[in-house]
Amino acid sequence: MKLSVKVIVYLVAIIVIFTFGVGGTYILGHYESNFNVKINSLLDAAYFTIITLTTVGYGDIYPVTAVGKIFVMILVVAGLGTVLSAITVFSSDIVNNRLDKLSGKITNLERRFLRNHIVLVGTDVVNMHIAKRLKENRARFIIVTYDKDMAEQLRDQGYSAYVADETNEREMQKFELNKAKSIIVDMHEKSKIVYAILIIRNLARDAKVTAIVHSEEEERNVMSLHARISVMNPSEIASQMLSKRITKD
Repeated sequence: MKLSVKVIVYLVAIIVIFTFGVGGTYILGHYESNFNVKINSLLDAAYFTIITLTTVGYGDIYPVTAVGKIFVMILVVAGLGTVLSAITVFSSDIVNNRLDKLSGKITNLERRFLRNHIVLVGTDVVNMHIAKRLKENRARFIIVTYDKDMAEQLRDQGYSAYVADETNEREMQKFELNKAKSIIVDMHEKSKIVYAILIIRNLARDAKVTAIVHSEEEERNVMSLHARISVMNPSEIASQMLSKRITKD
């Protein structure tokens, strides 16, 4: 799982402070009498460090010399601030992720798993049939729709469906389209399809993009973009197949 830069920074800081606390406690308590008891193991040093940083302070181990007291003060000032800040950041991320989940938005945690996935933009008829087949084949895919109620229904059915404005670049950027294996656009609001495709192509210049259209006018509008996309007109394909079959009969 890919971690955010902020999380990595705090993890490194905590590790550095913990190492400083354990190493300093062991050296000052084992080789010199800076504590009320001798620190005989790294376990005892780790115990004192954790108890100090969490401000529990049982009082069974404490500094008795000026050097020991200065060391502990440095440990508390440096460590306590870092630990509290880390807890605040982690708690904030959890709360934000929970709020995004409830609103149908994709969370930061879910974004980190998006790679080589299929993105179905819109919930018109073709995309819904594709979603059903992809689910049966256990493919990695997500559904993006502006319709919050539809997204909720799809999630209840076990789909990874998220709420977003398909014509908002900032919102669409969250779905890691540049890492997608394939993107299929099939929207109820046909007037938005051109804008959606322009944004998708801008965010995913190398991804395979397919636009589903249902009229010659829509096909011409999409083709006029010259955006290196495939265009499929199911109605036209169906009419051609039926015409051939009727002619043969």
